[in-house]
Amino acid sequence: MRSEFALQDQIFNARLGGQAMRLTDAKLRALIPTGKIQRIHDEKGLYLELTKAKSMRWYWKYTYNGKETRMSLGRYPDLSLKEVRNKRDDFRRILDKGENPSGVLGKKNSGITFQELADEWLTKKTVVWAPSTYKRFNLIMTKRVFPFLGNSIVTEINPTSILSIVRKAEQERFYETASRILIWCSLIFRYGVAIGIIQSDPCRDLKGALTQHQNVHYAALTKPREVGTLLVAIDEYAGTPQVRYALKLAALTFCRPGEVRRAEWTEVDFELKEWIIPKGKMKNRKEQHRVPLSRQALEVLQSIRAFTGGEKYIFTGRNGRPLSDNGMNTALRTMGYKHDQMTPHGFRSIASTLLNELGFRYDVIEIQLAHKGSDKIRAIYNRAEYMEERRRLMQAWADYLDALKEYAMNPGAPLPTVDVATAGR
Repeated sequence: MRSEFALQDQIFNARLGGQAMRLTDAKLRALIPTGKIQRIHDEKGLYLELTKAKSMRWYWKYTYNGKETRMSLGRYPDLSLKEVRNKRDDFRRILDKGENPSGVLGKKNSGITFQELADEWLTKKTVVWAPSTYKRFNLIMTKRVFPFLGNSIVTEINPTSILSIVRKAEQERFYETASRILIWCSLIFRYGVAIGIIQSDPCRDLKGALTQHQNVHYAALTKPREVGTLLVAIDEYAGTPQVRYALKLAALTFCRPGEVRRAEWTEVDFELKEWIIPKGKMKNRKEQHRVPLSRQALEVLQSIRAFTGGEKYIFTGRNGRPLSDNGMNTALRTMGYKHDQMTPHGFRSIASTLLNELGFRYDVIEIQLAHKGSDKIRAIYNRAEYMEERRRLMQAWADYLDALKEYAMNPGAPLPTVDVATAGR
């Protein structure tokens, strides 16, 4: 095991440029969390991590049975540099005896709090979560969970403690928030079980205790003339070009609002007439999504290019950031559409409803909506097999939207129809 210690130290030191950088109390006092994840290394696998939540936590990275593992040792400044080094050395001696320090930590009950466990679990999720998901987690947990459970020792938390938090959210009619609290708390406790901190998840028997409520779907217009009127209103919207063109692209591509807002110029291939959304921006974050661009969608992109062509994001907001999530929503309200009539997400419902009514193939529509299929192999096959059909669908959809605008402006005009067999060719 001594040779394994030496090898570990060589590896960790090599990552620091060949030198073991020792922290000092003065350096620690000078640290200022920025809201971004930072790791400040000491030596022998010990380092301090500054989290997005602007807390500071000690970690020790070690290798057991050939597998690299990290262990949470406590918060700074609750645990001083001297204390954490002694703690690390204690665990190194356990490792020297051939035992896994994480297992011993669980057996001895470290006294870790719920927030400490949540912070450790969260570091593994920030790699795969979208920024909006992290923001939502941090907002809900900071407001509704951590003030009541944050400082509680995880081994002492019982189902009743969690139920009281869930019930409070339900009493305020935040049913979705209540459900999300229970899901996130359960995932955190199950992580604690996996690393040997606790024996079981106290949330496992609470799912049946949630108040049943009807799911609220995103509001959307579904009658052709209403959709045409909306499209005319968007054309005439006097707000910023970024918002107007973002709404146009949302209607033409029926992508999720966040995907539209955060679209980047590097994702658009004008030659192939495609917008390729990276998997990291997709809801399932597992695979990229190809969006065939109709003639009208390309015209929208060329128009907004005059305003933001030199920026990173196609729909640039303040300080070079993507358009805010309220931008499109506020524009719809300005046009006179209430929240229960139309939302930015509603463009997806419009496309799904009308394309199915027009007779386009359900599988092709679902793939273009980036809905997750139950048959993964079939879904992958369909994404490749249906690509040409998806191109025709997207052009037919854009042509149909143009026809709906004409229909809305001419009350006596006949309802537009689509020949699915030839549409988009």
